[in-house]
Amino acid sequence: MDKEKMIEELNNQILKCTRCPLYKFKTNYVPGDGNPNSKILFIGEAPGREEDKQGKPFVGRAGQVLTENIKNILNMDRKDVYITNVVKCRPPENREPEEEEIKACSIWLEKQLEIIQPDIIVTLGHYSTKWIFDYFKLKFSSITKLRGKIFKVNKWGKNITIIPTLHPASTLYHKEWREYFDQDFKTIKEILNKDKREGILKFI
Repeated sequence: MDKEKMIEELNNQILKCTRCPLYKFKTNYVPGDGNPNSKILFIGEAPGREEDKQGKPFVGRAGQVLTENIKNILNMDRKDVYITNVVKCRPPENREPEEEEIKACSIWLEKQLEIIQPDIIVTLGHYSTKWIFDYFKLKFSSITKLRGKIFKVNKWGKNITIIPTLHPASTLYHKEWREYFDQDFKTIKEILNKDKREGILKFI
């Protein structure tokens, strides 16, 4: 079965999820969006107001920041990457997701990872970075200390690159952080270009 079909079937399961109380408050589930065959996976925290309305991740103001950097720095369209969140339903009033909610929802992100098996995982903010670091048994400190650094793990029979960065929403409230966010995307671009060069050399 191809990845598109597997993600479609997984999304159908997510759309029926009642594993935590968040489903009672949401307008729409927000499973994920993009190309499951992509080499790169972006993971955020939880859907916000616009995401809850549209059922798609990162379509509000923070999403515009993310989309801009995917286009202008990575030279990619957001439909060419896969974007999801740790939590698939919007917490009330955009509050931070609680530990039990994250724990209950983790099954879906684990399954997304197993299907997509990306080469590069970009974590957006504290919650997704902590979750991924726990998943891969890496030591988590804080997003401000870890952002922009490159971490290598082995999974699915290959080397995986993890790059934590700030949540794009934080750049709206701390304008000076946009520069850090942009720097981290330049690091992502360097890795993508390096992987592309190495891939070409294999066939020369």
